Amino acid sequence: MTRDEAETILTEAGLAEDDAFPLLEAAIACAIHDYPFRDPQPVRDLADIAADRVGERAATESPDDALSETMAGDLRLNGDLLHHDDPANTDIIAVAERRRGLSATLAVFYLDAARRAGLKAQGVDFPNHFMLRVETPAGPVALDPFSQGRIVLPSELSRRALRAGLTPHVADRLDLLMAPVSDRQALIRLQNLLFARAIRTEDFDAAERSALRRALLDPEDHRPWLDVAAAREKQGALNGALEALMRARIVGGQDMVVQPAVMDRLRMRLN
Repeated sequence: MTRDEAETILTEAGLAEDDAFPLLEAAIACAIHDYPFRDPQPVRDLADIAADRVGERAATESPDDALSETMAGDLRLNGDLLHHDDPANTDIIAVAERRRGLSATLAVFYLDAARRAGLKAQGVDFPNHFMLRVETPAGPVALDPFSQGRIVLPSELSRRALRAGLTPHVADRLDLLMAPVSDRQALIRLQNLLFARAIRTEDFDAAERSALRRALLDPEDHRPWLDVAAAREKQGALNGALEALMRARIVGGQDMVVQPAVMDRLRMRLN
């Protein structure tokens, strides 16, 4: 798969309704978009095995046990404790090979397996750490894909929220702490991580790619185009930056209050 083919898949995924969002294939396309011409079949093979085993376990086990025992136990998918900042931890093709990754990447396999096995699971965009909300007969529970899929108790969620800077009033609200997000937003969270890392290391080419993926995955959000423009400007691609700002204006409309000054600066640099 080429980078252009990956962009086509991401564009189609962006137009899909949330309940039909192709999470696994979109995640594969994101990985290929970063590093093209790799074989994604091991990802699909691992996802097929996961879905089958979760389905088998769910017949006799609770949904949370079926997920955690399959993903962390049978398939050895777990967080990378030693090399947290390794770029491979955010690449689903590399994660399928290494069986190690960040929680947002591991969650793709959890969510895909749960969907295909008929379980109800959603991502939770928790501060500084992506988790899963799994519906069980006893009520919703929070699972941490990074830590062997273990259950995170409400008291621990509150402690984590306080450490992340949330106010005590919010940290005590389990409904807020476990508010689910769509599969689309789960994948966008992963692209946000890549963008932040690329900006931190001044890899503006990678920053542009991750921002572009966000723009394609959520075509109604103008903000990724602003990040595309900023990354292109850092690379000296001023015409491309102006083009991205124009796309942001088209998508954002009246929300683009800051755009004219930015565009004027770029035009002055071009002249």
